[in-house]
Amino acid sequence: MWLRSASFVLDKRLQQQEPSSFFHDPRDSAQPPPPSPSVDPMDQNPDPNPNHGISAYYQTRAEHHAVVSSDWLAQAQAAIGRGAAPPSGCWPSAAASSAVAARTGSVGGGGGKPFSVIDEFNYWRKKPDLAEAVAAIMALAAVIRSSEATTMMELEIELKKASDTLKSWDTTSISLSAGCDLFMRYVTRTSALEYEDFDAAKLRLIERGEKFGEISLKARRTIAMLGQDFIFDSCTILVHGFSRVVFEVLKLAASNRKLFRVLCTEGRPDRTGLRFSNELAALGVPVKLLIDSAVAYSMDEVDMVFVGADGVVESGGIINMMGTYQIALVAHSMNKPVYVAAESYKFARLYPLDQKDLAPALRPIDFGVPIPSGVEVETSARDYTPPQYLTLLFTDLGVLTPSVVSDELIQLYL
Repeated sequence: MWLRSASFVLDKRLQQQEPSSFFHDPRDSAQPPPPSPSVDPMDQNPDPNPNHGISAYYQTRAEHHAVVSSDWLAQAQAAIGRGAAPPSGCWPSAAASSAVAARTGSVGGGGGKPFSVIDEFNYWRKKPDLAEAVAAIMALAAVIRSSEATTMMELEIELKKASDTLKSWDTTSISLSAGCDLFMRYVTRTSALEYEDFDAAKLRLIERGEKFGEISLKARRTIAMLGQDFIFDSCTILVHGFSRVVFEVLKLAASNRKLFRVLCTEGRPDRTGLRFSNELAALGVPVKLLIDSAVAYSMDEVDMVFVGADGVVESGGIINMMGTYQIALVAHSMNKPVYVAAESYKFARLYPLDQKDLAPALRPIDFGVPIPSGVEVETSARDYTPPQYLTLLFTDLGVLTPSVVSDELIQLYL
């Protein structure tokens, strides 16, 4: 189980003390056309993740980051040939907003299906360069734009229900939950809303939602710039798995003509390290691919370790791809710095004490040979690395020591 912060527990108690009618959406019985007399379109998600036993978060990672076929490599080469891709950091334009309306039938009354926050989330989630938390932020912003609520209370309840629906889509995804919580805090945190008429207040919410989305989308670029001072010529960097923000750091360093070498772990069982090595080789960066068990053997060649994070917890530790903990242990024992690159929307109000506190996030493992029926297979996809084995965290809030994370969390959630 997770041991959560005092602020989280307090929030839960306050919610439990509120009357149950607070969470009732008065539009439930009036929204046309409902799929059935008793079902709210916002709740049309009876089985959000049909692949039971496998974390939806890691299904997405496998789709986006695993080396799947020669077709993927051909597409990657074609993308490189076209030059630098447009930044993933542009908030949807008016045309994109119209496309949202067309998908959901939320504008112009009639025609089209009722708005579904899960459908909107899945639309953005399928974009490989978009983090799951940012996809959730965009989906929640679309909830505000498409809402037909007539009061602030109705709108806030609708937004809260949409956030809960997204978090229930995959309860193992830390960044998804943290992104939803931070969006709710950021968007609704203004006393001025109490003194404005509803239309003005809704516009303010939309503006704040889009602003939060822009900040989130620019996070990777900010982190990449902060990391440049720590990468020096002739250094050797060890990376583990495929982290888009770590890749952005190294890509910017290569474009700045820094000379460095990268050791990539294979990243079994989904082999994300293979894709990372392909991407770096396409940039002209010298790469050496390691099997995961060769980390200690190769650590004396390494000047620094760079990893991403699925989540950053209150202690300053990180939750990341399986194997991160043992890499950090080896690096610490050999006095090698371990740097973490993570966006602030991955900061979660969680406090795991050890590996067994982790909510299980499972992924399929193929050993290539039949496994005897009596043999148990460990299928957990991630581990927890305590803060004492980490040197610095590169975030869009700045370069932080692990001990500062709890202070930043307080500022984020106040």
